[in-house]
Amino acid sequence: MGRLAGGVALVGVALLMVAGFLRADVDPFAPATLFALLIAAGLPAAGGSWLLARHFGAGRRIEGRREELRRDTLEAEILKMAERYGGRLTAVEVAGELAVPSTTAEELLNELMRRELAEIEITDSGVLVYAFHYVRHLSEKESARGLLEP
Repeated sequence: MGRLAGGVALVGVALLMVAGFLRADVDPFAPATLFALLIAAGLPAAGGSWLLARHFGAGRRIEGRREELRRDTLEAEILKMAERYGGRLTAVEVAGELAVPSTTAEELLNELMRRELAEIEITDSGVLVYAFHYVRHLSEKESARGLLEP
């Protein structure tokens, strides 16, 4: 609520400054007058507009995009890790290497599994292992051939 009140107050101050400027008995096109108007009305208007934009969602969209970029970066790091670890990872390995909580590591791995980039396997002792089929077969890409070739 502070952004809304602050934004409205600053825009109000800017409008009062413009009204005062229009009623003043000064040369409206003198450089000093225009400079004073820019400072007295322009800065509060810009600040108020910024606060109002943040209040009405511009900031939330930026934060959402930032979080999406963070997750994409972590997923890319997991895929690089999978290549180094032979295509198999556990949540503990991911959490340890990427310095994220184990719950975050599990969420990221489950998201990769949901998108069919990983499959879940279980060891005899009950440890969940995420297997990255495509990563395990990266060495075969040199022998790839066209779909219609025999």
